[in-house]
Amino acid sequence: MESESSLKEHLRQLEEKLLKPEIRTSKKELNNLLADNFFEFGSSGKVLYKDEGIGEEGIGEVKMTLSDFDIHPLSEEIVLTTYRIFNEGKKQHSLRSSIWKLRDGRWKMFFHQGTKTTPSL
Repeated sequence: MESESSLKEHLRQLEEKLLKPEIRTSKKELNNLLADNFFEFGSSGKVLYKDEGIGEEGIGEVKMTLSDFDIHPLSEEIVLTTYRIFNEGKKQHSLRSSIWKLRDGRWKMFFHQGTKTTPSL
C-alpha cells in the first residue's frame, strides 16, 4: 500500500482533477474517475447518480478552489477525503467529503457530498 502521505497527495490530485474544465466536460474522463454506482448529495440539496447525471457534455464547468484537504483511511482499499471548496462563481463556501475505493489498481470515487457553509476562520 502507498504511504499515507503519497496516498493523500494522489487522492488530492484526483479531487482537483474533478474541478478542471477539461475533465468536467468529458464524459470519458469522468467515467475514468467515478465508479459505475457513484452518487452524490450535492450542496444544492439534490441527489445525483452517475448513470442519470452525466451527459455527453459532462457535468459543467466551475471555478473552485480546494483547501484543508485531509484523508481518513477506512481500510486499505477505502478512503474518506474531506476538504473545503470555495466556489468563485457563486461566492459560496462548502464542506466536501468523498469516498474513494481502490478497484483493479485504480482509485475511483464512489460517493461525494457537498454541504454549504460559511468561510473558515
